[in-house]
Amino acid sequence: MDENKQSSISRATTEEEMGDFWDAHDFTEFDTDAPDADFTVTLAVPIEANLLASVERQARLRGVSVETLVNLWLQQKLAEEAQPKAA
Repeated sequence: MDENKQSSISRATTEEEMGDFWDAHDFTEFDTDAPDADFTVTLAVPIEANLLASVERQARLRGVSVETLVNLWLQQKLAEEAQPKAA
């Protein structure tokens, strides 16, 4: 930690003091005005090279990113699968 600086909650002036403080406290003990953090979970899925090339071509033709097209197609397929099957 920079000299002459203090942690905003623990009032610690060294990393060791800050560590000691958080060893004894939980962040839920403090009411802060900080907004909840938004985050997105992403996952890399291996795709065969030829299949990826085809998807890239289709994405270019549609003017969207590969990620957008893959997500759209997956959503459509899952919606189809969720529909009851006709007898």
